[in-house]
Amino acid sequence: MNERVAMLRGDAVYRVHWKLGTDLLVGVCHCGAEHDSEDPVELWDWLLAHPEGHRPPVAAPPPPDRRPAGALV
Repeated sequence: MNERVAMLRGDAVYRVHWKLGTDLLVGVCHCGAEHDSEDPVELWDWLLAHPEGHRPPVAAPPPPDRRPAGALV
């Protein structure tokens, strides 16, 4: 758990942080997911859509083995 979600807990705790010196807002969901946006409406739509869009991206499968079939390892 990162420091942005460590203070309060619960299924209805949402946070919006402003990145100092920028126009970016960072939304932090109660699940720990974070999302950056310049548009506060888009940010709140994302927060309130939990859990949609709040999962980490699926890892890409490993590349196929390109060694010839009879090659020694």
